[in-house]
Amino acid sequence: MAAEFNEPLTLTEQFEAVIQTENKLDIKDFLNRQNISDVVDLVYEFEDYEGQIIANMSMHRAASVFKILELPTQKRIIQTLPPNTTAALLNDLPADDRTDFLEELPSNVVRELIKLMDPQERRVTLSLLGYPENSIGRLMTPDYVYVYPDNTIEEVFATIRKYGKDSETINVIYVINRKGELLDDIRIRDFILNTPDRKVSELMDERGVVALHPEDDQETASEAFKMNNRVALPVVSSSNKLLGIVTIDDMLWVASEEFSEDMQKMGGTEALDEPYLEMPIMKLFKKRIVWLVILFLGEMLTATAMAYFEDEIARAVVLALFIPLIISSGGNSGSQATTLIIQAMAVGEITIADWWRVMKRELASGLMLGFLLGLIGFFRIVAWHAIAPQVYGAHWMALGITLGLTLLGVVLWGTIAGSMLPMILKRLGADPAVSSAPFVATLVDVTGLVIYFSVANMLLSGTLL
Repeated sequence: MAAEFNEPLTLTEQFEAVIQTENKLDIKDFLNRQNISDVVDLVYEFEDYEGQIIANMSMHRAASVFKILELPTQKRIIQTLPPNTTAALLNDLPADDRTDFLEELPSNVVRELIKLMDPQERRVTLSLLGYPENSIGRLMTPDYVYVYPDNTIEEVFATIRKYGKDSETINVIYVINRKGELLDDIRIRDFILNTPDRKVSELMDERGVVALHPEDDQETASEAFKMNNRVALPVVSSSNKLLGIVTIDDMLWVASEEFSEDMQKMGGTEALDEPYLEMPIMKLFKKRIVWLVILFLGEMLTATAMAYFEDEIARAVVLALFIPLIISSGGNSGSQATTLIIQAMAVGEITIADWWRVMKRELASGLMLGFLLGLIGFFRIVAWHAIAPQVYGAHWMALGITLGLTLLGVVLWGTIAGSMLPMILKRLGADPAVSSAPFVATLVDVTGLVIYFSVANMLLSGTLL
């Protein structure tokens, strides 16, 4: 008789089996043996058990799971946990992740949750919440290892063994004086590669320490990490007192959120502060309707422009054939330019000070792009006239030149407007992503019609007009 082999149970099937036993010890043992990412998947898959999953894990692992969950899920879990478990979870969360969670909650809820924390954690949290939103202060953590210049390397390792467990990272050790002022940051490998009797002061160099300030914008920190290739950066006060550190994992979250917000704004909507599928439909409607109305009102100016040139269109109906071509070419070129500039500004490739260099490049690009599209438009009329001479009539050559020059002007204007608008908004203190592709396209649509009919009036007056 052939042997039968049963396929191993999937993680989902194993969880379903253990949860049905209702044995808390077995459930806890099962969850504590899984990877953090796998537990996160179970939380999302078994929404009815999400609170039980967190409550039945060791608190340190539960905090590791909780901090990477989506905000709506975090809110639901907190509501289901008993006060003592909530207190333990909040106390175990890294200070920066705890602050990030609390700042998304209503103030009355935050007050109640803060009451549950240990006095020390409460002081740290209130301190971080006191910094402006989107500032470095909200991201920094006080969990780091520091030593003094007169310590030996042997004493440094004793300090690491004592406090490193609770530190966000031990890749970098910070050197301070007795006043708490930051003197240097030294990589852990420098300690490992030296003899135990050497002093910390012998490893210090004369280079200045790259440090952030708590009031700095989070995008500033992202740029500093990229330029200095660091896994952590210290945060100091105006008097150079070491307040905390910011780690690269926080920067990755910030970069991801900033990217998502910019993509949403560039699509012509307000940034979503919740996952798409979790957001109530009315809230989603409010996020989208404002920009749609603004863009709609902007497009109404296109109708106004066409009404202004109504006589020209009536005398030469053939001009109306090329209106979609003109406005789409200008809008597309503007959208291209604004997308490139916003992306370059986001990653720090260009700043406002580079506006003239950008202008020169876009002038050259616009001329080349417009010339090529204009040439294609001109030869399109030439080719069509050869096939059906009656379509454009006797003045087909003038019409072709009008279309070619208009495309050159509209594309040139689109690239300049699309590249300069984000920089102007940045200079005014606004978010450059607000100058979204749909917004630039709407602007260029209206002005493109003005350019088109102005060129037509100059070149076709006395013939078609």
